[in-house]
Amino acid sequence: MFKEVRRKDRSLEEKATLELLKASEYGILSMVGANGYGYGIPLNYTLIDNCIYFHCAIEGFKLDNINKNNKVSFCVVGQTQLLPEKFSTKYESALAFGKAYEVFDEEKELALKSIIEKYSP
Repeated sequence: MFKEVRRKDRSLEEKATLELLKASEYGILSMVGANGYGYGIPLNYTLIDNCIYFHCAIEGFKLDNINKNNKVSFCVVGQTQLLPEKFSTKYESALAFGKAYEVFDEEKELALKSIIEKYSP
């Protein structure tokens, strides 16, 4: 379904990828906007059982986009190091693809509690 990573020597193992997703402070949720343009928005989030959860308002552009096309990607960037002598940057990142859904009841409560624990322990 998706192209394989071209530089496999730079690819993180699944465990390291999940740790990076769990530890990062924010991520960029990317989607196709309801207007047809790409749309990426930084979000606070939490990771529970390999699912990414975020909180948002009950209406807005983000939900309009998801309701029109729920295929999304989510990217986090961890540690970075400038390498000026190589005119490059060393960094770790994780990119996830999936579908976004609104959750309710116990799942929503679990996600909200996890977000609170992560950002306001």
